[in-house]
Amino acid sequence: MSYRITITLDEETFVFLNDVASGNRSAYVNQLLKQERRNFLQAALCKANQEEAEDADYLTELQAWESTLADGLASD
Repeated sequence: MSYRITITLDEETFVFLNDVASGNRSAYVNQLLKQERRNFLQAALCKANQEEAEDADYLTELQAWESTLADGLASD
């Protein structure tokens, strides 16, 4: 589904957008926002991983569960 919106740009930004958008400003802006969303999600994931790595209680619990990984499985 696509949505229409109205945005306001200053003249310099508008000229730049027209220059780089290859005739399809909507597609260009959409692509920029998709990339920014990926960047945002990647940063959030990195932050969560860092917080997890610094959580001593979690690491202790994780280490206790590590010993159960091979329970009942034949090793090849």
